[in-house]
Amino acid sequence: MLAGTYLIYATIMVLAHPQIIYPFGADPFDAPEFRQEVVSDREVALAVYEGSTDEAVLFFMGNGGALAYFTYTLNAHVDAHRTLVAMEYPGGGGIPGTPSEAGLKADALAAYDWLSTQHDGPIVVHGYSMGTGLAQYVAAERGVAAIILDAPFVKMCELMTRASWLPACWLPGVQKWNSAVLLPQLSAPVLIQHGADDQMIRPNVGERLALLMRDAGLQVTFHAVPGGTHNNLAGVPGYKDRINAFLSEVLK
Repeated sequence: MLAGTYLIYATIMVLAHPQIIYPFGADPFDAPEFRQEVVSDREVALAVYEGSTDEAVLFFMGNGGALAYFTYTLNAHVDAHRTLVAMEYPGGGGIPGTPSEAGLKADALAAYDWLSTQHDGPIVVHGYSMGTGLAQYVAAERGVAAIILDAPFVKMCELMTRASWLPACWLPGVQKWNSAVLLPQLSAPVLIQHGADDQMIRPNVGERLALLMRDAGLQVTFHAVPGGTHNNLAGVPGYKDRINAFLSEVLK
């Protein structure tokens, strides 16, 4: 009886998990300093800020909302006058479509490929939470100058396991978001910032990723940010300064 109930629960969760891991909000992004671009035959929606420095940043937001909710993170680059391209996700911010791991990764590569035709200088990838999986995927498939990760995971399916009491990493049909398999393909220096009080993705997860990266031979700078939670990390004093110092060092 219990085994049958558990099997039914597991089946329901496998079918429903995309709705759980992509809780995108409907608020559109309309910051006046950004222009909107739709690129590639995949019709990838991008918000573009034209900066004046040599480097460009390709930003991938988290899964909790829409790009309109990530202004603190975006401003870290706008205030430094970097060119910034932020990818919007299907199903959020008024963008049509249905998100999936495979689809978002294909969109991320299309966004990079478009940016590389528009910008001659170094390209930095920056991801927040779920977006860290996209940033690492792009860095594994394309040439990037640096990688910035905010509140990263190692495998999203491990977080699903903790939340659902199901072996999500082993269940067929689950979108697993395994960043660990990408590490041998990465070469750029990495900055990780993780809130010390993050309860959604605990800081020891970011520390574990940093250790795995170092074991893979990568240059990694890790900061556990006091007072930082999963939702306020970009607003904690010092967030912009750490990004600026990191990029000044690795791009000099």
